Amino acid sequence: MLTSVDRLLFVRRVPIFNELRDDFVVRLASVMNELSYPTNHSIFKQGEEGRSLYIIVSGRVEVHIGDTKLAEVDPGKYFGEMAVFDTQPRSASVTTLEPCDCLELTQEQLYDAIEETPEIAVNIIRELSRIIRRLNENISH
Repeated sequence: MLTSVDRLLFVRRVPIFNELRDDFVVRLASVMNELSYPTNHSIFKQGEEGRSLYIIVSGRVEVHIGDTKLAEVDPGKYFGEMAVFDTQPRSASVTTLEPCDCLELTQEQLYDAIEETPEIAVNIIRELSRIIRRLNENISH
């Protein structure tokens, strides 16, 4: 899938990681699992236990509850982060819209990363706040 350099460059562009030191991003990128999924594959279902977030390298996924589409996620974006932080069951399902390659960051890897570099937590909080603001704007219109 990705060479070490391609993986580093890709992870560097993800919003929650783009302000971190290069040496830290190198270590983080090197521990992520690479996963491939076919079209129309359920990556996870609402209600399942979740301990990973996923970053899309190629392809697109749909985040949905039943038949209601909540979002489409494109390359360079991530999904599944809520369950990693609150350890609650998945709040929605995610299904591939086309073949997808993803990087998986487990809860343990993420917590180790936050312990070593607390700025990552601030980046994640900032990004989650942006998502909540967009949802609030969508609801109010």
